[in-house]
Amino acid sequence: MFRLSEEFGAWRVIAPDRSWHADLNPLRGATIEEDLAARDLTINAMALPLGGGERLDPFGGAADLAAGTLRAVGPASFTDDPLRVLRVARMAAELGFAPDAATVAHGRDAAPAAADVAQERVFAELRRVLASDDPVAGMGWMDRLGLVASLLPELHALHGVEQSHYHHLDVYDHTMAVLEQAVLLRADAAPAFGAARAPAVAAVLAEPLADEADRGVGLMLGALLHDVAKPQTQTDFGGGRIGFPDHDRQGAETSRDILGRLKTSERMRSHVAGLARHHLRLGFLVHQRPLDRGDVYRYLRSCGPVAVDVTVLSVADRLATRGRKADEAIGKHLELARELITDALAWHADGPPAPLVRGDELARELGRPPGPWIADALDGLGEAQYRGDVTTREQALAWARDELRPPPADG
Repeated sequence: MFRLSEEFGAWRVIAPDRSWHADLNPLRGATIEEDLAARDLTINAMALPLGGGERLDPFGGAADLAAGTLRAVGPASFTDDPLRVLRVARMAAELGFAPDAATVAHGRDAAPAAADVAQERVFAELRRVLASDDPVAGMGWMDRLGLVASLLPELHALHGVEQSHYHHLDVYDHTMAVLEQAVLLRADAAPAFGAARAPAVAAVLAEPLADEADRGVGLMLGALLHDVAKPQTQTDFGGGRIGFPDHDRQGAETSRDILGRLKTSERMRSHVAGLARHHLRLGFLVHQRPLDRGDVYRYLRSCGPVAVDVTVLSVADRLATRGRKADEAIGKHLELARELITDALAWHADGPPAPLVRGDELARELGRPPGPWIADALDGLGEAQYRGDVTTREQALAWARDELRPPPADG
């Protein structure tokens, strides 16, 4: 048992096997009827007497439950706690319910105030939206309720940002299409990556990440934020050519800022920023095929701990892009993604190859003082090892003597 709220005196009791929990709250008001009137939605404003008797349902919650309707008890439901507006979107995503028109109107009125509540609470609800079976519906309701504008203004700014003829949607609608494709890949990666690889991809996405979220939720956040810097980087090159140079790097920075505002952990910020930073890399490699092992090494080394995740995100991004020559581009992208995902999964499971020599050994062998050059040398040696050009310590030292000769003395 632990305290949920100092302000309201609420406690939570959890069963030893965690199969159920019960929240205990003192009455808000003099009677149970007054307490129910202070609830958020009618489906949460019902009560059963502990000693038995008829259900108390003063606002028609049972009928709304049967109809799948989310109805506010009254206008004060949201002014008392504006975060309840976000709960409406979250419950719509989790339950497949829909708010009625009056609830949407009340929610839109209260949505601006949601930006002033504790941002940890905001992220907890957003996390559940993205962990649900239908994050696209949840985000749709967030947008209609005015929550994207108030809580994620950088995302809201994507509305109406036009793209090149290779896209069929503006940046906001494209982002929602990427989210939809990411949801499908999270549920079943087989159509994109093949039946043999799909279970391993699913296992990676199911791994715990941070902030009570798994990597699947991290993927959803990456889908939402990967193009978040496109408004400020939009460039008209003339002739109908529109581009967004540097939006990957700036998007990584903006993602960190957004998640920092939401009080997430550094691990979550770094993970999602990595997805934004590297989401274009696989697409660039399509034009370099066929790849050698050095190309694969540099892709995995650059993407680091998000190599699997960003490969999945790049596929979702590509599948959601249905402009000019879409089918041809999608086919080539999927072919390469299937090749790289096997290496990415192995890198995720085992890490990069263990170095054959240490940095201090390289410095001693080459007669050079330690310095920043050692990191570059070890990276080059790691690539040679990954390519299979170097397999023993002796070969590694020979490679170093050949490739990293000391610079000539001045004079």
